[in-house]
Amino acid sequence: MTARRVLLLTAAAYESDPEEPCVDGRLVLRAAVAAGLGADALDAAERAGLQRHADGRLRLPGRRAVYDAARPAPRRAAHRLLAEAAAGEGPRLTALLHRALAAPYPDAEAGAALAAAARLAGPPHGERATALAHAAARTADPGEQADLLVAAAEQARLAGRPHRARELLGQIRELTHSDALRGRAALVHGMLALRDGPVADARALLLLAARLCPSGARDARLAAAEAAWALGDADAYREAVQGPRAGAVAGDYGFGMSAALDERYAAGRTALRRVVAAADDAAADDAGAPQALLRAGAAALVAGDVAAACRLGGQALAAARAHDARPEVPRALELLAYGELRAGRHGRARAHAEEGMRAARATGQRNLLAPQHAILALVASLDSDAATVARHAGAAQDIAARHGLVQTAALTQWALARADLARGRAAEAAARLGPLVTPGPRCGHFAVRMLAVPCFVEASVQAGAPGPAKGPLGAFAVWAERGYDPQAPAQLARCQALLASGASGEGGEGGEADAPALAEARFTEALARHDRAGGDFERARTALLYGAWLRRVRRPARARALLRDALVTFERCGAGVWAARATAELRAAGETSGRAQPPGRLAELTPQQLRIAHCVAEGATNREVALRLSVSPRTVDHHLRNVFAQLGVRSRVELARLVDHQESGRGAGT
Repeated sequence: MTARRVLLLTAAAYESDPEEPCVDGRLVLRAAVAAGLGADALDAAERAGLQRHADGRLRLPGRRAVYDAARPAPRRAAHRLLAEAAAGEGPRLTALLHRALAAPYPDAEAGAALAAAARLAGPPHGERATALAHAAARTADPGEQADLLVAAAEQARLAGRPHRARELLGQIRELTHSDALRGRAALVHGMLALRDGPVADARALLLLAARLCPSGARDARLAAAEAAWALGDADAYREAVQGPRAGAVAGDYGFGMSAALDERYAAGRTALRRVVAAADDAAADDAGAPQALLRAGAAALVAGDVAAACRLGGQALAAARAHDARPEVPRALELLAYGELRAGRHGRARAHAEEGMRAARATGQRNLLAPQHAILALVASLDSDAATVARHAGAAQDIAARHGLVQTAALTQWALARADLARGRAAEAAARLGPLVTPGPRCGHFAVRMLAVPCFVEASVQAGAPGPAKGPLGAFAVWAERGYDPQAPAQLARCQALLASGASGEGGEGGEADAPALAEARFTEALARHDRAGGDFERARTALLYGAWLRRVRRPARARALLRDALVTFERCGAGVWAARATAELRAAGETSGRAQPPGRLAELTPQQLRIAHCVAEGATNREVALRLSVSPRTVDHHLRNVFAQLGVRSRVELARLVDHQESGRGAGT
């Protein structure tokens, strides 16, 4: 009997917030003691299935069945005991909820008390949603009932329970309500769609909310701007934050972001720096709201201050957890992951994105899950097999295509292109990147376009078609000069070196007399700029490309020094795929250290033969191999015939099978 009563008390305690996994064990114990069950009552209940955590919380599997199986009178008695126990030491709202549930019939006075307490800031959002829903059920006025249901839906959304928020909004359809109330409902609907639905629909709902509900217009317009950003619609973004109806939204944040889109960089950066400084001041006073910190983090990224973006992302994460703002947790983790990725700290980026995936799933926010997958695809393009990149990219692209997430789709294509580039598939990488870096109907996203240009230039040069890269590189030069990214000046010099090296190398177009000197000067400049800006991974990429060029122009000693430096850095960064490229270049440059020798019979091949064998195994034609390796098709044909003879294979298919078998055998043994 004692165990059964404690189980009912625990099941009744869940009714203050039915979706919480655990309840306050101290509250249940105080209620049990008040019922005369004794301090050891929980021990008996544990033997009957109750689970007690070390922090004092209780979990009851099958709690709904326990509660529903009890008769009304014992249930009301359990709530009465919990109300008395909470009145002494627990939150006031908890006591009011259990008091209302202890009543034998709906009590309008109890409903009014519940509503008044739930509207005050402080209690957890889930409990406030429950209280407001119970208050709505206890009022006879349709307008008041609709008002309480909308408020309950907003609290359910803030608790990270979008399904419950939609259920509550569905109950107001038959009720009478004003334009202002319709606007508040549209705001909740729009926020739900922004996080888990087509973002174009979310934007329309949010702009409707801004028109109908003046008190929520600022929040609605900021959210509409976020939807426009996800869509890649710069005009819609400007309309949201600076249009004729924008009002107070057109502060430093709105002005700075719009100015950046309009290429009024100096004025925009000044305004965005003020946003960052204000957020830092608020955080220092422990007064920063997570939403404001997240906007400041976005402002920092646009202003080119990656360090500030990471700092504000960490502050936003702490604030979201402190304020019980569960929907903002995956947003903060996304900001952190993206900032760390931009800073070249790929391990941290992966850790934040993986945690962000879990948080997005837990709160039912697929539009925040997709960019985490895209970031993980970008990280995997450095150190994982192609299947891992494709898995994350596919997951991101599936949601992006359904919901119109243009920025996520652009990041996904960039990740796939980086994976192609790291594996020597330059033509495929260039084909993916071309639409991302050029304006037009198939263009990518304005926030990703310039970031992808260095990869596009590299891919175009290595594919033997540098011409299309020159236009995007001109725009990138302007972007780099304005300071949008600390790595951009070094990347610009590297790209200029690549174009010059393409004109001077075996597979190049022009053979200009001064091209080698220009290439060397730009590579040297790029390394010097990397040293000033930091960013080990990008510096290693420059060292790899510089070393590969020096090998091709027959300066192997200097090439090996740069390639060893690149290899060590790639290994330190965990960029295994790029480390393999550096190793292959080292072998081609005559490195004899014995590091990372090819497996089995492939070890019999010369470095150049091995590179050709890998390219052919990946499906490249002789002409494509020649473009990749900056040699003539006749040279490729000569080496390939020797490879066939040495390995005892008679076709490209047999060669691909042999390479795949021996490479996978090495992977299984490590």
